[in-house]
Amino acid sequence: MSAHTEQHAHHGGHDDHHHDDGHPESTLKGYAIGFILSVILTAIPFWLVMNNVIADSGTLALVLLGFGAVQIVVHMIYFLHMNSKAEAGWTMLSTIFTVVLVVITLAGSLWVMFHMNTNMMQVHSHEMTHPH
Repeated sequence: MSAHTEQHAHHGGHDDHHHDDGHPESTLKGYAIGFILSVILTAIPFWLVMNNVIADSGTLALVLLGFGAVQIVVHMIYFLHMNSKAEAGWTMLSTIFTVVLVVITLAGSLWVMFHMNTNMMQVHSHEMTHPH
């Protein structure tokens, strides 16, 4: 008996053509849960900003970043089907690489914007105090 025939016999004589990759979130129910969580994780920060619930802008920014991070995880699990078991850990490695790139990009962007704001404001305030 060949390996294919043995495998075919082991599965009860029929081929399983459905793709069940062990992810419970790859069903319609999983997509619906992911969608609902995404809507909630978008609506709460929108409500926080529009109703000025948190007055301190620094605290508000941290809360919004937290909601954003949770939403990224929800998207990775429910829509991208990423977990630590997929593809022998390569998915986790690519996730870590992506997180590092995002952190570098965001930190660099914030650094540039902060320094541009600081430098532009100094020139602007200097011109207002010393007219030409």
